[in-house]
Amino acid sequence: MPETETTSVYIPENVKESEHNQLSYTDNNDAPVFDEAPSWSDDNYPMEMNIQKPFPEPQSKKALHQPTFSEYPKISQEQKALDEALEFCETSQEYWQKGELDHALDALDQAYQLILGIDTDQPALFQQKEDLRFMISKRILEIYASRNIVVNGTHEAIPIVLNDYVKREIKRFTGVERSFFQASYRRSGKYRKMIVKELRKAGLPEALSWLPLIESGFKVKALSRSRALGLWQFIPSTGYKFGLKRTRYIDERMDPYKSTLAAISYLKELHQIFGDWTTVLAAYNCGEGRVLRTIQRQNINYLDNFWDLYDRLPRETARYVPRFLATLYIINHFEQCGFDRKDLDPPPRVNLVEINRQVHLKHVAARLNIPAKMLYELNPELRYQIIPREPYRLRIPEGKKQQLLATIKKIPVSSGVSRRSRGKYHRVRRGESLSTIARRYGVKVRDIKYANRLRSNRIVAGKTLKIPGGGASKTKYRAKKISRSHHLVQRGDTLSSIAQQYGVNISDLRSVNGIRGNRIVAGTQLKIPGQVHHSRKSNKARYQIVTHRVQKGDSLWNLARKFGTTTRNIVRINNLSSTQLKIGQKLKIPANTRKQSRGHHKYRVKKGDSPFQIAMKHNMSLADFLRLNRLNPGSKIYPGQLVFVE
Repeated sequence: MPETETTSVYIPENVKESEHNQLSYTDNNDAPVFDEAPSWSDDNYPMEMNIQKPFPEPQSKKALHQPTFSEYPKISQEQKALDEALEFCETSQEYWQKGELDHALDALDQAYQLILGIDTDQPALFQQKEDLRFMISKRILEIYASRNIVVNGTHEAIPIVLNDYVKREIKRFTGVERSFFQASYRRSGKYRKMIVKELRKAGLPEALSWLPLIESGFKVKALSRSRALGLWQFIPSTGYKFGLKRTRYIDERMDPYKSTLAAISYLKELHQIFGDWTTVLAAYNCGEGRVLRTIQRQNINYLDNFWDLYDRLPRETARYVPRFLATLYIINHFEQCGFDRKDLDPPPRVNLVEINRQVHLKHVAARLNIPAKMLYELNPELRYQIIPREPYRLRIPEGKKQQLLATIKKIPVSSGVSRRSRGKYHRVRRGESLSTIARRYGVKVRDIKYANRLRSNRIVAGKTLKIPGGGASKTKYRAKKISRSHHLVQRGDTLSSIAQQYGVNISDLRSVNGIRGNRIVAGTQLKIPGQVHHSRKSNKARYQIVTHRVQKGDSLWNLARKFGTTTRNIVRINNLSSTQLKIGQKLKIPANTRKQSRGHHKYRVKKGDSPFQIAMKHNMSLADFLRLNRLNPGSKIYPGQLVFVE
């Protein structure tokens, strides 16, 4: 599963994972064939490592290559040392390309010694020195990594090793994951013929055509928790690197043909680096950068194959290769493993028609007298089932081309993707649960889980969730809820989330319900303080403008807390251009009368006091005390310090 994280300028690292969804193709002689992939010669992929310059030329090189030496007769000793260091770097590169790694390292050592002796305050020379230092460090790292790689594989061979790890995965596929394997095998019939054809063109092993089985279960819309998508599970950055376009209307990671070409390019690049196919597969799953770092950290001279790395890779990646080898074993012994080889979906026969009109697929399907679902499955890369304005090659069932061309101008133009259909996003706050978020936007918990690929109800503060269908607005939700006087506790609710939902204080919520701690039980009915007969008019009456003269120690935040309002309200009503206050300055503050009745006052910390002790002393929760004073659980307080309490 390809994912990318950059460890050096020329080696991006990938991240990846998988899950599952679907589509189809054919190689019909009568129907148009997919775009031909570029032809590759054997010269493109030599068996020895094809090492390219890994780093762009530093600024220092541009600066050092001046028109002629005679134009600058006076060159400082520092500049001469930089010129010499750059020359050593270029010499090292030549040695590296020839495979003479020891000489390449010696040349870089000399270059590094030269720049260590340069001590300058001139910005231009200092920048050149830093550029060279960066380049030398990166090249040394890559040379050490490359000298630990043994290129011992070929484009044709993927050895099937039957060790304990592989046997364990075979047992899973023929046991608890039997239905998944059979269903994935059935879906493979839609795409494998096309994949095998492209692998042969590229000179890669046909066995790689089974890689989507463990990647996505041959589902073209499979989306993993790491946002990897499609048959070959590309994350956006890796897909972009290998030519997969992602726009408002199209995501080519879900195009089986184009994503197959991208996966082949990626696999060929990885094979040039590692040479061993099992190691290539590990890098495809967790990224080549991760595998290179693992190789570099070893104490032995080289790692002969993937099994030398097995115990040093992430658990998911360590299982990935045995799962693939187990898949190959089962495919070669299908009947013996108890599977039915006849159960295979046929590839659909399709025609390609270029469309220059923004229309919805359901309207196209109506004109062709076919189910809309059929067109959706033939064109899965269309994110909202809408053809974009620019020319698009639409796949339709064979024999429908002339019918579509005759009626295309009669199909109504689509208005495009509405904001509601794209959904809204919500950033999770501390104390919130899926149930409270679902109620806020008027959607179901299971819909939020499905839209965000969540496997449990656990969410983390700070995470952004997609709300399917746009959801109801937050203000409408609160206006609807605020008239209620009781709340039935749902699973996942907390006192904090309920208080935030109804706009009340946690302490008031505890007091009116006789709760001492923070524990509440699902199914319990809680009274909501001050919610019985409040109308919108009474809510407005809660605020009154008071005048406050700024004193020493005051801040906008402290004043907002003290008067039960927000810093934004204070800034707006006083037309403040900054948050800086002056002693004696007069401020108009929209004070919350209900908040004022409770009141906040100052407390001077005594020797031996702790936040917890102060909170208990003033009948507050620790969370309320910390929030009121903008402290966190690790904050320290000192004797004599002034803090706010209720």
